[in-house]
Amino acid sequence: MTVEREELDILAGFDKTKFDYLPGEDRYLTAPKQAKLKFNLIGTGNIGQEHMRVTLLEGRATINGLYDPNEKSIAQAKDVFENELQAGDIKVFESLEEACNDPEADALLICTPNYTHIDVVRVAAKSKKHIFLEKPMTTNLEDAYEIMEIAKDYPNIFQIGLQYRYKPIYVEAIHEALERKTVGDIKTISIMEHRIPFLDKVGQWNKFSGKSGGTFVEKCCHYFDLFNLFAQSKPVEVYATGSQAVNFQSFQYEGANSDIIDSGFVIVKYENGIQCNFNLSMFSPMFYEELVLCGNEGRLKASETERFVPLEGPDNYLEIIRGEGSPSKTSTPVYPTEIQKSGHGGATYYEHVYFVDNILGKTTSTATVEEGFWSIVVGLAAEESLRTGEKVDVKDFLNNHQQDTAVHG
Repeated sequence: MTVEREELDILAGFDKTKFDYLPGEDRYLTAPKQAKLKFNLIGTGNIGQEHMRVTLLEGRATINGLYDPNEKSIAQAKDVFENELQAGDIKVFESLEEACNDPEADALLICTPNYTHIDVVRVAAKSKKHIFLEKPMTTNLEDAYEIMEIAKDYPNIFQIGLQYRYKPIYVEAIHEALERKTVGDIKTISIMEHRIPFLDKVGQWNKFSGKSGGTFVEKCCHYFDLFNLFAQSKPVEVYATGSQAVNFQSFQYEGANSDIIDSGFVIVKYENGIQCNFNLSMFSPMFYEELVLCGNEGRLKASETERFVPLEGPDNYLEIIRGEGSPSKTSTPVYPTEIQKSGHGGATYYEHVYFVDNILGKTTSTATVEEGFWSIVVGLAAEESLRTGEKVDVKDFLNNHQQDTAVHG
């Protein structure tokens, strides 16, 4: 007997293990999901293990094998899979080529450091398997153009991991602003992120712009994807300021000084006239992000908070204020508990739902390679503006890099 996912949606978050005493033939609503697909996980650090957990939670796929050159990462991921999650034995591959070309795997989840993405994709794409590539897709435009070229005629799914669009506050904001048109024609978009510093990574690659792409690429591509999504247009001008105000000022790794910023402001103008601003602080003792959309018929605010102090207040909040003749409202969008506490407030879970749906032939709204490209175009233009102190014309910025690629490629 197979129970389809749709039949179990109403039980999402319900602890079905309490019915483990029942023989298999007596379980229907609480029967375990049957994995239809096998994924190989490439990169088994914190983000990779997040994807491993939500793969099993989603249930229509399992993790077939692991690859990571870091032995401690592999050992921990294997232990989590086999002992903590009790998901059975798992293979460990000796090489990237072996992991990508494993005949048992249907898809590849690429969760390696940013600067390695292009090299991994070059190998992974030869397999013609379905590919999920974590954000940011690359750290520079040259590699981004190459991945765009690879994906152009790719015979299977090639999805980019921009999961913030699946956080409950943004799912509702997208529905209200883009589908219901609750605020009318959007004119301005503001996003704020205040959070703790970058955490530790293998080799501390996220402390260096050369390996991460810079803070505006590594951390902020999520928010620039949301800018692009809500604007429904292409960026034309980007201006940014920022500094290394507090974090990692004296940090060195293998003799190199950290050079990433921890705070900044970005202004983006779009072809259709929409104007956006982004406010970043990475030395706040909390996680807080906020979206404000202002249109000609109303204002939408969406926020998410994770506090490290015992203060009361909603973790998620959505507010729509409209004028005369239209209702205003507030809400607290959330997912079922088990999903909400998974990666990125449940967003990674739903990203996997849609990845599997894509593989099984159902059309979804997941982030395409082109959307991944434009999210880092804004980030890279912001990094360029930060370096030069000048406003960046996006068309000129892209043309210059295409010419450089043609000359040096």
